[in-house]
Amino acid sequence: MAFIRAILLAYQKYGVDPANALQAAQIATQDVDRADARVTAAQMEAISAHAMHELDDEALGWFSRKLRWGSYGMLSRASITAPNLGVALKRWCRHHGLLVDDIALKLEVAAGVATLSIDERRDLAPFREFCLVTCLRNAHGVACWMVDSRLPLAQACFPFAAPAHAAVYPLMFPGAVEFGAAGACIRFDAQYLALPIRRDEKALGLMLRRPLPLIVLPYRRDRLLAQRVKNLLQQRPADFTQAEAIATELRLSVRSLHRQLLAEAVSLQGLKDEVRRDLATQQLLRTAKPVKQIALAVGFTNEKSFSRAFKGWTGQAPAEFRAAGHAA
Repeated sequence: MAFIRAILLAYQKYGVDPANALQAAQIATQDVDRADARVTAAQMEAISAHAMHELDDEALGWFSRKLRWGSYGMLSRASITAPNLGVALKRWCRHHGLLVDDIALKLEVAAGVATLSIDERRDLAPFREFCLVTCLRNAHGVACWMVDSRLPLAQACFPFAAPAHAAVYPLMFPGAVEFGAAGACIRFDAQYLALPIRRDEKALGLMLRRPLPLIVLPYRRDRLLAQRVKNLLQQRPADFTQAEAIATELRLSVRSLHRQLLAEAVSLQGLKDEVRRDLATQQLLRTAKPVKQIALAVGFTNEKSFSRAFKGWTGQAPAEFRAAGHAA
């Protein structure tokens, strides 16, 4: 409800009665000031859409000038012709600065991590939290939509103390949420910046008929999930022998993990076999470690099950493979 109150501040700023907006979202006036009151994603979408149209301000009062209806649509059009997500987000940041200079968006990459940050250039006063949260959610949601892939967040940072409703933040920004940070930003694996833009003008037109779900709802599909699973298995194979452990690390349910991998035409077992085979062959050929030690290192509970699996992969027992490799 704190975000509903932030929208009502925009009505107060422009001297407009919010009664129709509350009615459109089916929010009772007496619930607005209740500390324990909650709204659904559908109600948040409904009141936001109504307010943006009624006030003719997509920024809902945050900035020193209105962002007329269609402003963020123009940002999307300017970004959608980019060859990949990295270029699209840079365009988004640059063109956002043409709309308003109260804040500046910036994309940076360092050590394999992409950071989309907000530089506050004037006091946003009571609109600050809602502005920063929505701007990051907006950029993140549109980015996911453009590449048709979830961008799992490694971190979301905010330059204010944890609010009373802090428990809702992990729902909006799945990942590690930090309050009291130096600035507002989201961080994610920079590999996603290389994903090609998969949407065109026709798809954009359809999306802009109802854009707000990209802000209020998380994107599900992850086009790099298979690679992320492989990375986990390669780095710590003994820690990720079970689907539950992998799903927990990636902040997914086991069912979603299997379903999303299937959408990429791969299976968890197939990825595990591929990684274990590659790690095992490397260690057999490049080290003198006992077979039992290699079995444990690549995620098997005993030498017998490892030998059986390895023979299925290569047609040879581990010892035979090692001898043939060294002989060659």
